[in-house]
Amino acid sequence: MTIRLGLQINNFSYGTGVADLFPTVISQAHEADSSGFDSVFVMDHFYQLPGIGSPDQPMLEAYTALGALATATDNVALGTLVTGNTYRNPTLLAKNITTLDVISQGRAILGIGTGWFELEHDQLGYEFGTFTDRFNKLGEALQIILPMIEGERPTFTGKYYRVQEAMANPRFRDHIPLMIGGSGEKKTIPLAARHFDHLNVIAGFDELSKKLDVVKQKCEEIDRDPATLETSMLVGALVGEGLSVDMVPDDFKQRMVAGTVEQIAEQVKEKVLDAGIDGVILFVPTQTVGYQPGQITALGEALKPLVTG
Repeated sequence: MTIRLGLQINNFSYGTGVADLFPTVISQAHEADSSGFDSVFVMDHFYQLPGIGSPDQPMLEAYTALGALATATDNVALGTLVTGNTYRNPTLLAKNITTLDVISQGRAILGIGTGWFELEHDQLGYEFGTFTDRFNKLGEALQIILPMIEGERPTFTGKYYRVQEAMANPRFRDHIPLMIGGSGEKKTIPLAARHFDHLNVIAGFDELSKKLDVVKQKCEEIDRDPATLETSMLVGALVGEGLSVDMVPDDFKQRMVAGTVEQIAEQVKEKVLDAGIDGVILFVPTQTVGYQPGQITALGEALKPLVTG
């Protein structure tokens, strides 16, 4: 499964009541499904993130929401950008993703990372630890999850997890595409080269070429063709006549585009695709203006020709 044009739904603050919240999510997914997007993602968080909103703003649990979206869409792949490994036992996550694949008839993507939002961990009772702890946990979890989703029955005893002949049935496919998010040159990129189909590069526009050089190097070190590790970037899109990146806070200027859909398409081509990244995953901020019907459709129609050649 190729990810070239994705939509991330990263907030649920639409200025509506709770009864209208998920219908609004479905409307966005419908637009993506019919306008050229190949994938729809949600965040795997329980609280809203800093920079998007306050922790008490609405946040849906990822896999419950994705299961519902699987029944409301026909074409788009579905996944998290990305699952926090610390939030679920690996066997539960294997069951989550194989169930989503069955419900969606083979449209699941397993996005996974170490987990990073300390407030969620502290308030909800998940162990946070150091980055090294979380990275090592992810390494152990992959030794359980990957065999399970391929139909094997792993037995594993590690520092953090243990399983005995763990299995996940039913399964729709023998291989579910694997995505990791990050750009760490010492740990994340080498891990992506060893195990993953897709790397969502978390970096600024000005860093992309350097990160891709590291991807190439780490793949070649293990005799993997770098072209087989697909890449994307998550980019915010401020859609509207008269909007420009100058209006974006400095912290986000290297990760957002702005203007009409035509101007946004030009910026995505220049800043992301021309740098060598294979695809783009867009989020459209809604927390101040609400969901604007038609924007996602217009973005899909403008960007699809750029990512499909």
